Amino acid sequence: MPDFSQRQAAARLPAPPAFRWSHFSPSAGLAAVLALLVGYSGPFLIIVHAAQSAGLSAVQLGSWIWAVSVASGVAGFWLSWRWKMPIITAWSTPGAALLLTALPGVPYGEAVGAYLAAGLIVTLVGVSGAFDRLMQRFPAPLAAALLGGILFHFVADVAAAAHQQALLVGPMTALFFVGRRWFPRFALLAAIALGLVIAGLGGQFAAPGVWQGSSGPSWTTPAWSWAVFVNLGLPLAVLALTSQFLPGMAVLKASGYDVPARSPVTTLGVASILSAPFGGHGVTLAAIIAAICTGPEAHPDPSRRYVAGLVCGVLYILLGVAGGALAGMVLQLPKALVVTAAGLALFNTLAGALAAALRDESHREAALLTFVVAASGVSIAGLGAPLWAVLAGGVTGWLLERRRS
Repeated sequence: MPDFSQRQAAARLPAPPAFRWSHFSPSAGLAAVLALLVGYSGPFLIIVHAAQSAGLSAVQLGSWIWAVSVASGVAGFWLSWRWKMPIITAWSTPGAALLLTALPGVPYGEAVGAYLAAGLIVTLVGVSGAFDRLMQRFPAPLAAALLGGILFHFVADVAAAAHQQALLVGPMTALFFVGRRWFPRFALLAAIALGLVIAGLGGQFAAPGVWQGSSGPSWTTPAWSWAVFVNLGLPLAVLALTSQFLPGMAVLKASGYDVPARSPVTTLGVASILSAPFGGHGVTLAAIIAAICTGPEAHPDPSRRYVAGLVCGVLYILLGVAGGALAGMVLQLPKALVVTAAGLALFNTLAGALAAALRDESHREAALLTFVVAASGVSIAGLGAPLWAVLAGGVTGWLLERRRS
């Protein structure tokens, strides 16, 4: 298998001149399904919890799920098709977490107005090109280190899951690495299939009926409040840019995909504006689930991994049209199975990111600090670890370069 730098070079080859049905592959489809499983198994519950805390109706909750799912799907499909790269989108998970405490007590129309304002801020940042200038100045080893730090605990969680459910996780992991030797293209699929069989025989699937929402969009006329904008709209925009778009672009860059940041930031900002009146709190670039689709598990040929982005977009739309009813099926899967499948899918991507981060001796110390801070999960002043990792690594790298000059 080519090393990480070779894959980077391969990923920068010109995109295919046109879409071809022959580009579809089982591995790319599986990567997209797994990305959605991970995306809906945890962040989905945050949205449900936030809606319940704010006293939203089933119609409003169903419309919220519809809005973020369809907006993510349409934008992700378009971006992946446009650039022939696996550009994976998602709703803002940090934003949903913010709403757990910020949404209760806020008139819903004013909350929607804040969602609209946040989407407008993101769009203006994208159009201005400011994000492109930031990414151009961000060294590749630090981008790889940031990716490694973001992914680390997802891979490490496999060990914790094995401690809790050894009879499920152990055979899955063993089959995966055996498969890496004998049938690498289907190693992950075989591990997941085995996990489903073991979970089924052991009665580990949750009882149905978790989903309580309704289907379809429901319009809410936006209202304006400066107080709600300051307390909700502005933080949503800052969280989207620092906790989602920044690591999302780093994942693409570390995987060798050089897409201008202006395109996804602007496109997703507009998608957030359009989905806001239906309850969407914002759609952004994905980071964790994106790494599942940008790595070699999706396809050995980097130029064909964009299919995972197309499939992911279609699945998002289908889940949105179902109003979240199908998403409830995801919640029936054993948590250990989802955690293990995600960790195994990200294993090679993490290994490649660490190798690329530490290969260049001139950036090694700054890259290691970036990795440590990103992996720590620390949150200071409401800003997440990815932003602090970028600041710590960037400042350290700048100081070390001045010392050498």
